[in-house]
Amino acid sequence: MIRVGLIGYGLGGEAFHAPFIAATPEMELAAIVTRDEGRRARARERYPDATLVDEPEALWTRGLVDLVVITTSNRAHAPLARAAIEAGMSVVIDKPMAVNAADALDLVKLAADRQVMLTVYQNRRWDGDFLTLRRLLREGALGTIHRFESRFERWRPTPRGDWRERGDPAEGGGVLLDLGSHLIDQALELFGPVAQVHAELDTRRPGVEAEDDAFVALTHESGVRSHLLMSLVSARETYRYRLIGERGMYVKTGVDVQEAALRAGERPTMVGWGIEPESQWGTLYVGDEERRMPSEAGNYIGFYAGVAMALTEGAPPPVEPADAVHVLEVIDAAKRAVREEAPVVVVA
Repeated sequence: MIRVGLIGYGLGGEAFHAPFIAATPEMELAAIVTRDEGRRARARERYPDATLVDEPEALWTRGLVDLVVITTSNRAHAPLARAAIEAGMSVVIDKPMAVNAADALDLVKLAADRQVMLTVYQNRRWDGDFLTLRRLLREGALGTIHRFESRFERWRPTPRGDWRERGDPAEGGGVLLDLGSHLIDQALELFGPVAQVHAELDTRRPGVEAEDDAFVALTHESGVRSHLLMSLVSARETYRYRLIGERGMYVKTGVDVQEAALRAGERPTMVGWGIEPESQWGTLYVGDEERRMPSEAGNYIGFYAGVAMALTEGAPPPVEPADAVHVLEVIDAAKRAVREEAPVVVVA
């Protein structure tokens, strides 16, 4: 069994990591790091066999685990990962890997030097709607792709006052690092490396310092253009994806069903996990014809199945850390494009 130590038991740790670790046959959720008494009580109730500790260092100094999963505030991602890697631990970091590309690249080099596995939790690669996009591209349903539009629109008019809204770059706040990490990673997965970036970053809500409304336009080396919108001030969702090709267009509304199920306390071992109702299927338009396209089943557990294969069979990690570095290179370029008020060439 792979003994897993989970650092952080907020929404990310409790809903997006612990259930999938526990559901992976090769893994045991051996330890959880949290000081919050309410979170400790919930963790103790759901995972009574896990050891609860106050400090991350206890995971490796006490020999409790083989794999460390980091799901904390963005500021702590790189320092905690560095400490774990230096202690010889394999590491999963929730996205983003770090607050900038330089810090992320340092982690990749350190993990290679210490010969430990490092990967990043880009769970949206296992969204059912994203898996459907990949299927359509494999089948050539739209022919040559011209433009990809992808959106995460949310309505959060009242600020929360946490680190996500602070302006200090070291905090790693803002919607670009948060939702943008998902959208950019998906675009890179579909259409490859990015050559040029244009960005618009705005702060709409009073009292908030970090951007909460953003648009990023990517020109991929493949020639495809990706238009990505992420917002916390969109009162109504429009569409999730629009994929435009020479033969037609695919349009999808609604978000993957796994997040709502996780927030409701459901477990990924339940029958029908990740299956989207027909009412949420996307529509394929080719010529004068249109038809609903069944969505693939969402499969976040596929990430941890990949981690298990990497650790037990020497397979590549489910998300190559170099991919996470390129995501951050694009994000860094987007911020630079705003400062320079011009599109910026991404230097890989």
